[in-house]
Amino acid sequence: MRPLRAFPLDGSPESLDDLVLALTAALDGSGPAIVPGASSVPADEVPDEVAVVISTSGSTGRPKHVMLSAAALTASARATEERLGGPARWTLALPLDHVAGVQVVLRALLAGAPPVLQDVREGFRPAGFARATGRLPHGARRYTSLVPTQLGRILDSVDGPGSAALYALAGYDAVLIGGAALPPALRERAEAAGIRVVTTYGMSETCGGCVYDGLPLAGVEAHVAPDGRLSLAGPVLATGYLGDPALTAEAFVDGRFVTGDLGRWVDGRLVVLGRADDMIVTGGEKVAPAAVERVLAAQPGVAAACVVGVPDPEWGQAVAAAIVPTGAGPDLDGLRAAVRAAEGRAAVPRRMRLVPELPLRGVGKPDRAAVAVLLDRVGDAPIR
Repeated sequence: MRPLRAFPLDGSPESLDDLVLALTAALDGSGPAIVPGASSVPADEVPDEVAVVISTSGSTGRPKHVMLSAAALTASARATEERLGGPARWTLALPLDHVAGVQVVLRALLAGAPPVLQDVREGFRPAGFARATGRLPHGARRYTSLVPTQLGRILDSVDGPGSAALYALAGYDAVLIGGAALPPALRERAEAAGIRVVTTYGMSETCGGCVYDGLPLAGVEAHVAPDGRLSLAGPVLATGYLGDPALTAEAFVDGRFVTGDLGRWVDGRLVVLGRADDMIVTGGEKVAPAAVERVLAAQPGVAAACVVGVPDPEWGQAVAAAIVPTGAGPDLDGLRAAVRAAEGRAAVPRRMRLVPELPLRGVGKPDRAAVAVLLDRVGDAPIR
């Protein structure tokens, strides 16, 4: 067993410097394992192979402490480097206490230098991203990792003071986008602007992203069970949950991590349909919110969409959608027709509401509970 150390972080450059030293020592075994962003530890010791513990409440609110070994973290970082085309300099614009932020630090260190930090203590600003990018060595290969909200803000800044960020982002050799589903329209805008987008899927239990653009990284296996439940295997898997052997046994089965997500294979690529717990049962039919969201987000006038189930006296649950409009906004009847054609009649939203933005949690995931409360109160109604 080895000691476990809480590692508070404030997002400052000095905080990153401290994390680099602590992470290096944790990985090579010369220092204790660390819990980034924590002021206290859930236990005094962890197994010898564990280097980092990521504490997260997840989507259920139940605290989990994910144990990540040095070998798993390194395997993940190396597989990312291989997929993207080789080592590069990194810009960090994500929280340091999230697995995605830790992995940016590790990938950068393995490539030979710490990442360049964008200070986001007062929020993400496109102009700040441009300044951070400017600190990268001229001519160096470069990568970064963002959430869809950050990408959208950069694209929206084209006519404002942050317009330099769009030029900066287009200069990256790869821009990883994860943390939440990337709306098709947003990806199209990004690619039209010359941004090399790579969507990622993963979680703390897989050391972050392990499926890129629907294809598992080297050594990673993705399996979709007959009931649609998605499981993952490979050298990137966590050791388990600290202090919770029952949850570990439930989630890590026969060398696989059984996710809470549903998936399917389409043309050889994995499509994630969202969490099994989010599945909507309406009139006896099962509807995957993520599938409906993809259809809605691909329609004209839609910037983003979040689909949830709300109580309904006749159908048990009704499919409801919060939609962020763009331009002149969408035709609601046209949206319903598109969903009906793609996913069937049961998937058609019975309630839709236009909202200026989706409520978010964590590093950019839609807050489905907040959306459900919003949509349970009204039918089709725009917010002016």
